[in-house]
Amino acid sequence: MTTDTDLPLDGLVILDMSQFLSGPYATLRLQDLGARVIKIERPEAGDLSRSLYLSDTEIGGDSTIFHAINRGKESLAIDLKNEADLEVLRALIGKVDVLVQNFRPGVIERLGLDYETVRAINPKIVYASISGYGEEGPWVKRPGQDLLAQARSGVMWLSGNDGDGPVPMGLAVGDMLAGAATAQGILAALVKRGISGRGSHVETSLLEVLVDFQFEVLTTYLNDGRRMPKRSGFRSAHAYLSAPYGVYEASDGFLAIAMTPIPRLQELLQLDALAPYATDPKSWFTARDEIKRLIADRIRAKTVDEWLAILEPADIWCSRVLDWDDLMQSEGFEVLDMLQRVERDDNVSILTTRSPIRVNGQRPKSTRAAPRVGEHSAAIRAELGL
Repeated sequence: MTTDTDLPLDGLVILDMSQFLSGPYATLRLQDLGARVIKIERPEAGDLSRSLYLSDTEIGGDSTIFHAINRGKESLAIDLKNEADLEVLRALIGKVDVLVQNFRPGVIERLGLDYETVRAINPKIVYASISGYGEEGPWVKRPGQDLLAQARSGVMWLSGNDGDGPVPMGLAVGDMLAGAATAQGILAALVKRGISGRGSHVETSLLEVLVDFQFEVLTTYLNDGRRMPKRSGFRSAHAYLSAPYGVYEASDGFLAIAMTPIPRLQELLQLDALAPYATDPKSWFTARDEIKRLIADRIRAKTVDEWLAILEPADIWCSRVLDWDDLMQSEGFEVLDMLQRVERDDNVSILTTRSPIRVNGQRPKSTRAAPRVGEHSAAIRAELGL
């Protein structure tokens, strides 16, 4: 649990009926801000992400991803097919502030725990639903899984080089974005409740957040004759941005260069071959592959530090490309204090990340690891008098 008792959501109770990543990510963000999160899990088996392994590493019998996204939460084991357990759940619904669920559309209605039913129990509740593709349409019954949502969203055609085919993001970006959007919606609904006393139903889906994620480039597409974006064929980093935007290999690593006028780069790189393009800004896009190849050949001649010593004093937007080892050893990362160790009474100890949000200059810190299945069932039932 958090050590700072003055966090913004201190005293707020969230019932987390979600699993995998999107819903648990939303409740993790709110837990970091002081909310108490009670996670509903199937007896014995628990959240399916307990066995969703990213590697062959497990801690205390559960996957590292489960630990990362469920730290600090409480676990109440509930059999949704057992009427006595449902009575406990309904009693809890009557006392909480927020309920989060990410069942496939139709499932929550069959369980008798849809928004209208829950609102009859607790009129002030903020109820949040996350789905794969919304509540209607031909994709509703399709699996709401991150890779599949990426595939349907168009986002795979923005990364990689032209000719590579679709390139998925290297992490579950749809789940994370859906969780973040849900947390934002919940906070807005809580503000409304504070003003009007009324609860709300907040909804989003993986597809909706992935479309929103692309708002900048989609707006260009929609207002530019619906021309499809064309990725650079060499060192592509953005489908719509001109040379030199990209990542280049130096003699000892990689250098990222963002938006920079070609004449200025020609001068700093001492690269006369860029002269034909210097006075024709349109060519920075139409000939971006040719320009990037010229830049790449030049960048290979020096180390990253040598180029940074030339480019950074000239206010060129550039950076060494770090891997995780580099990041962890950097002063820039160390000063943020983004890591913490969380523990459990069965000797589980895991090093993980901290909240990205600071409140009054302080970053919230947790000490409690993710719970065992049903670890808090007895205490919560006693609290409810059931």
